[in-house]
Amino acid sequence: MNSKLLSISPVKFSQFNQKLEQLEINTICNEALCPNRPECFLKYKTVTFLALGNICTRACKYCAVTRGKPKQLDPLEPNKISFAIQQLELQYVVITSVTRDDLPDGGAEQFAKIIKKVKETNQIPIEVLIPDFNFNKE
Repeated sequence: MNSKLLSISPVKFSQFNQKLEQLEINTICNEALCPNRPECFLKYKTVTFLALGNICTRACKYCAVTRGKPKQLDPLEPNKISFAIQQLELQYVVITSVTRDDLPDGGAEQFAKIIKKVKETNQIPIEVLIPDFNFNKE
């Protein structure tokens, strides 16, 4: 086991994950079972949020995210992500998403709402990793 992770309490990590569940927030960290989650969450206070739900419309062979028919977009998602940033006392945020080929705009409007809300209510750096929106420039 990585010696850096030995100092990170499994109890605190479990509590952090429970809080994410209570906040009804998706993260690529959990969806893809990233092995660096404890270190990112607890040591660096960083989370990579997974916007537009947790089911992807594509079946990329390299990706561990669930594939299938996604649920409708959550209109409260921008508020939930912004609130989660505050509640988790994050210092850096990455926002990415599943691909939503089922939506006419690929989820671009929802993505924009999330970014706007996060910038309005939080004074921390954010990094955004957008999908290709099916190469639709509109």
